[in-house]
Amino acid sequence: MVIYYGCRHCGKELGVLNHTEIDLSLRFLDLIEEQDISEMIVFEKDGDFRLEVICEHCQQVLEEHPDYHELDHFLQ
Repeated sequence: MVIYYGCRHCGKELGVLNHTEIDLSLRFLDLIEEQDISEMIVFEKDGDFRLEVICEHCQQVLEEHPDYHELDHFLQ
């Protein structure tokens, strides 16, 4: 199993964790509400999954333009 990290807004790949690194990285899921987890995780057919987070650039844009939070995709 592999976890791919990517930005939910711009689609930029942020990182990849292989099976030997996964145990430590999944511990944070206990701190996140179940609804948020279902919005963040996309399961792939091969058993891998993608964790959709936000990159620094998109976070900065959202901080500068708070009204963009209302949009699903604010980057064109």
